[in-house]
Amino acid sequence: MDRSRTRPTRPFLLLAVAAAAAALLTGCGGGEQDGSFDAQPGTPSPSCLPHQSREPGTRYTGGEKSDPTAVLEMMRFYTANGTKAYCDGKPPTAVDRRWTDLYTGLGGDAGHVAAPPPK
Repeated sequence: MDRSRTRPTRPFLLLAVAAAAAALLTGCGGGEQDGSFDAQPGTPSPSCLPHQSREPGTRYTGGEKSDPTAVLEMMRFYTANGTKAYCDGKPPTAVDRRWTDLYTGLGGDAGHVAAPPPK
């Protein structure tokens, strides 16, 4: 019996491993890895703010390639809720500050977000 015909070739194995890795990475959240804003969609009028867990991604910072719907959702959220306290009672984190800086950088009124802590 000639076994060379039943064993996969090395390029085939490499391709299979690469395809499996790509499938795993795609299944791990894809867009979430690119800094999506948590606008608490289930709570349209929250009593407090969650800390953002990821820095702004290209959906918000990509200039002409930004996602207008995502940007407008973030802008609306801060306009309506940006001065509320954080739910854990702590001050904004560095990541939270990046989001509020983006908000004001895109033309949002600085009065709609908490003032930076004194230095």
